[in-house]
Amino acid sequence: MQDDMRAMIPSNAKKVFSGVLFEVYQWPQEMYDGSTETFEMLRREDTAEVIAVKDGKIMMQEQEQPTKPLFLSLPGGRISYGEEPLEGAQRELLEETGFVSNDWSLYRSARPLMKLDWRIHVFVAKDCVYRQAPRLDAGERITVKWVTLDELMDLVDCGTLARIEQDLRMDLVRAKYDASSKEELCRRFGLPL
Repeated sequence: MQDDMRAMIPSNAKKVFSGVLFEVYQWPQEMYDGSTETFEMLRREDTAEVIAVKDGKIMMQEQEQPTKPLFLSLPGGRISYGEEPLEGAQRELLEETGFVSNDWSLYRSARPLMKLDWRIHVFVAKDCVYRQAPRLDAGERITVKWVTLDELMDLVDCGTLARIEQDLRMDLVRAKYDASSKEELCRRFGLPL
């Protein structure tokens, strides 16, 4: 999968459904034999995940939502339409955890599914500091936990941390078993070697 690849919903596509999370678009598509078929694609708001670092540790969340059992995740969430990815990541970190950072970098942007116009933007926020009490959505219960890089790699490798951008997951598993990959993550995350 190419990170710079963007879903292409053509200009002649019609929105046939608008839900809370997803919009459905359909359009007539000419086939190679000259016939026409109806093509369809979903669109949703992009999302952000934040690798938040403070004092050599990485922030994790134990999160509970009404329809989901307790799960671990990185801070993050939906980026509002019209909001820049970095602005959305900063807002989500502040709302969910009360932490801010003045040192942000983009780790990766990825499009996980070909039939869905949606990107996940993964950011690193170094030297995080606590600014205010979190402002959680009505359907969120979040507890902040801090883990070492080794603990994070173990959580991903054993499947406990399943809700994470897939290429980041692979980077963390690779780093668990390859010293040079771990050094690279330490450098990018601003962690001691």
